[in-house]
Amino acid sequence: MLTHYLQNAIKDIDSLIEQTEKDIVAIKAAQHGDVAERSKIKEDLIHSFETKKSLLDNELSKMLKESGKKSLEELLNATQKELLAQIKIKLTELRVCNKQYAKYVVTISQFYNVLLDSIFPREMDGYKTANHKPASLLQIKA
Repeated sequence: MLTHYLQNAIKDIDSLIEQTEKDIVAIKAAQHGDVAERSKIKEDLIHSFETKKSLLDNELSKMLKESGKKSLEELLNATQKELLAQIKIKLTELRVCNKQYAKYVVTISQFYNVLLDSIFPREMDGYKTANHKPASLLQIKA
């Protein structure tokens, strides 16, 4: 059962990496709607991975309790050890991919904030809330 959980966890991580890479391509092409649509898919994948991780934790805890004084290293077979190593590598790859994605998201966010500030200038009250002033070019007179 442990091997099955490990394999499925790796599939979830691979899918998350794939979706994140698609998001990066979409952001570069200014297809922000595609990114928003994939967010639900990514949320489901994250939830699925968290469930599998919980099952893995329970299975490993159960194995350790049943074995007595044996270490985890002694309890796992070669395939399971390899799968655990793959999970570690895949999680590192996902982390790198998410960092790259975050850089694009922050850049786009800053661009839109600067654009908004140029259309609707803000009046800062120290470090408190910034209030947008009505833009002079968008004033409507009745």
